[in-house]
Amino acid sequence: MLWYVAYGSNMQAARLAWYIGGGCPPGGRRTYPGCRDRRPPSRSVPVSLPGGIYFAGESRAWTGGMAFYDPHLPGQAAARAYLVTREQFADIAAQEMYRPAGAADLAPALVPATDAAIEAAVANGRATLGPGRYETLVCPGSHGCVPLLTFTAPEGASAVRCRPPAPIYLGMIARGLREAHDWPAERITSYLAARPGVADAWPPDAVAALVTEALAAG
Repeated sequence: MLWYVAYGSNMQAARLAWYIGGGCPPGGRRTYPGCRDRRPPSRSVPVSLPGGIYFAGESRAWTGGMAFYDPHLPGQAAARAYLVTREQFADIAAQEMYRPAGAADLAPALVPATDAAIEAAVANGRATLGPGRYETLVCPGSHGCVPLLTFTAPEGASAVRCRPPAPIYLGMIARGLREAHDWPAERITSYLAARPGVADAWPPDAVAALVTEALAAG
């Protein structure tokens, strides 16, 4: 078992359920094959990681920038850790990387490669499965003697052109922050409004309005 750490839309349990059970979430543009083991996580806990998140690239699921974790950014990144099996982690990772996943078509080499990367990340704090988005594993520590694992881009915020996220995506992150950390709307707004990719594109009052609407709808 290990802790899969989500810092973006998967902080919302209902969103992560699409990765585990498969299907196309409302408003999404992508159908997920799901995990071979479709049991929900054993438990979840709120966590804070050293560093921060930023938005960059182009989401095929939502359009707009995607959330990435950069341990070298100042501050703390709010996140949620889910206790899952290594097989589930490998399948979640495969879907984030747009590689085959699921019972019928899992890429045979992915599980041993992910297992090796997990061991390397736990030992060294970081390991690489490939050059693409979400193909860099980071182990920011442990919780209850179980390693915390997440994935991100190979480069940090300073090395990329940040890009604002789509409103639907930012709204899911807002609901995830409320669900995981029980933050009030004001704290969620100030946290999201300061993220690279949001700060230069979204006025604070626009972020506040989006957060209010997202929490009311959630």
